[in-house]
Formats: sequence, structure tokens, C-alpha cells
Amino acid sequence: MSKKISVLLAEDDENLGQLLFTYLQNKGFQVILTRNGKAAYERFTKDSFDFCVFDVMMPEMDGFTLAKEIREVDKKVPILFLTAKAMKEDKLHGFDVGADDYLTKPFSMEELLARMNVILKRVMPEEIDVNSQMYIGKIKYEPELRILHVVDGAKKLTTKENDLLLLLVKNQNEILDRQATLRAVWGDDNYFNGRSMDVYIAKLRKLLKEDENIEIMNIHGKGFKLLIK
Repeated sequence: MSKKISVLLAEDDENLGQLLFTYLQNKGFQVILTRNGKAAYERFTKDSFDFCVFDVMMPEMDGFTLAKEIREVDKKVPILFLTAKAMKEDKLHGFDVGADDYLTKPFSMEELLARMNVILKRVMPEEIDVNSQMYIGKIKYEPELRILHVVDGAKKLTTKENDLLLLLVKNQNEILDRQATLRAVWGDDNYFNGRSMDVYIAKLRKLLKEDENIEIMNIHGKGFKLLIK
């Protein structure tokens, strides 16, 4: 990232809060952890943040109220809710008060990161893209322009091809969870989207095959791994 993305994290569960804090810090984010909605709101009004991750059920001020208050002062900052509730009404209420996304507990850290990256890429692409140009092995890649420079010339990627490739690059040499990737890029992890993603993976393999040190591996039962030797 060209600069560290600042994240305001509000989670009253001490263990989960610390786990999220450590994980996001290790992924290159600058994280402030608060334990209730009131403390989160006070911190938000004092400092500048690029992203908010809020638990819904918190003491002193719940996540919905917190988001509503923040939307009064900032209409654009991305907000992602974490909740143990899976009720449709709660999700709709979350979006009504200004949420960008909604993650139901339990969830994987990889899915949280994938969803955050997709949202950040949409709202602030100049910050989340690793560089305006980068290299995957020997192959030049321009994520902002959605272009791969291969032997046959510049290949323009579709939006989903680019989103998928960028997630693989950001998690290179690590397993990218299949279901989390489907939900982050396609919005739903149903069977048909899964078949579509397999087609996109095959296309990306063909585009990257000219560098023998690059491999997109299928990790059985888990997902994919972009391996760069």
C-alpha cells in the first residue's frame, strides 16, 4: 500500500478484539481498538480513519447507533459490521444506517480481509492498489488499468478477473479461501458463481503461464494459492 490504511475497530469481546487487532496489524493496517460504541465514536471524532469495523452488540452504544452517528459526520467512510445475528431484518437495518458490508460470526480472518480489500479498492483505489504498476514474477501488472503485459502484448482484464487476480497477489504464497473470495468478488458463494470463478482462474492461469515460476494452485477443500517461486 502507498500508505497504511487506518482502521477503527470496535469489538467488546476482548479475545476476538485482540485477535482482529493483531491480524489486521500484521496485514499492514494501522488499527485502533476500542471496546464499546461510545469510545469508538469519541475516537472517530478526534482522529481520521479510512475504514471502520464495528461489532453490532456492544455496551454503551450499539454498532447500529454508532454507524448512524458517524454517518452524520462522515458519509463516505466504509463501515463493515460484525454480528452474531443472521436475521435478514438486522442485515437490512445495518444497510439502512449506512453499512458497506455485513459479516456474520463465526467468520474467517481471510474473508474479513477479502471483503475489506474489495470495499477499499472501490472507494479509494489509489490507496489500496499496491502500486500503479507491479510485477507478478516477470509479468508486469497494472491493477488500476486492469492490464497484464504478456509476450503477446497488453491484455485487458475484466473487472472480476482483475479483482480476483489482485486478491491472489495480495495473498501470494498464502491460501485464499474459496468461499470468502466468492462472497467478496461475486457477492454470493453459490454453485453457479463457483463455476464462473473456476473459469476465471483457468483464464488467469493461461495468461500467467509464460512465467514458469508462477503457479495458481488448487488447495483441495480450501481455495487457491498464487505461488511465485
